[in-house]
Amino acid sequence: MKKIDFLAIGDIVIDAFIKIKDAHVHCKVNTEACELCLSFGDKVPYESLHVIPAVGNSPNAAVAASRLGLSTALMTNIGSDQNGKDCLAVLEKEKIDTTFVKIDSDKITNYHYVLWYDIDRTILIKHQNYERHWIDTKEASEVSKPAWIYLSSLGEDSLPFHTEISDYLKRHEDVKLAFQPGTFQIKFGVENLKEIYARTEVFFCNLQEAQKILKMEDKNEDVLVLSKGIANLGPKMVVISDGPKGAYLYMNGELWHNPIYPDIAPPVERTGAGDAFSSTFTAALALGKTPLEAFSWGPINAMSVVQKIGAQEGLLNHEKLEEYLKVAPSDYKVNKMN
Repeated sequence: MKKIDFLAIGDIVIDAFIKIKDAHVHCKVNTEACELCLSFGDKVPYESLHVIPAVGNSPNAAVAASRLGLSTALMTNIGSDQNGKDCLAVLEKEKIDTTFVKIDSDKITNYHYVLWYDIDRTILIKHQNYERHWIDTKEASEVSKPAWIYLSSLGEDSLPFHTEISDYLKRHEDVKLAFQPGTFQIKFGVENLKEIYARTEVFFCNLQEAQKILKMEDKNEDVLVLSKGIANLGPKMVVISDGPKGAYLYMNGELWHNPIYPDIAPPVERTGAGDAFSSTFTAALALGKTPLEAFSWGPINAMSVVQKIGAQEGLLNHEKLEEYLKVAPSDYKVNKMN
């Protein structure tokens, strides 16, 4: 029976990075809300195009876990088109088990357009309406139940599939769940995913997402209040990131803070930094690290990812990550906040 340490579940996509220069960013006064502006009704030149297959929150997490030495699988849907074949090729190259990848013959593979301006990006997304089910085939029966499930971004048609995931977790109480909700999972609302939240071992989001989940937009930016609010939904550990201010870990009634790992060079672009942080934290737990040790691992991979184009090229192996940890500056340390 094939052993699986880490099963990532979520949609896989092709990312087409379109680097643009002839644009402007307009930000609202006294907020962090900004808009990318292009000339309307005009021909806008672009500088370059990079097409990167087999990405998305959960595929990114699977690559991170595999490179860190975990036996990893991905449960996702692809079309029977060339883009799907390209995604499979990447997964096989990264030593990710594809037993749970379903090929839908009458669908196309998800394809996103990434408008890359300066070091940030705006992504045009479209998730196909796949027939999503827990894959229970003869081949799947030859794969061991995973030690960890990492659940992240799925399409807007995926709500019934979350019930199947919950049912699986009820049948296998020793399987641990990491949950990094994507756009549509946040839109589903807490009530629709209450069993997922209740079963979560470690939960990841950024500060603005925490406000949306708790319906506290423009009301509260207190990380401790937000962390307690998420924890009250069920997760044993809550990790909230806050951009350049670092990240916060709440567990056992205690709030901890870790700064970002300093950039080794100016960032190229920031796609996948959050995925790298969350999946590396989870992979560290799966490798037997303590939560506070895992908390120190996450920012290192996030720093490395932004040095490359796309969400996966910069992901580190175990040895390289440990090297960065050994040479970390003295102020890179986890501090208790309360």
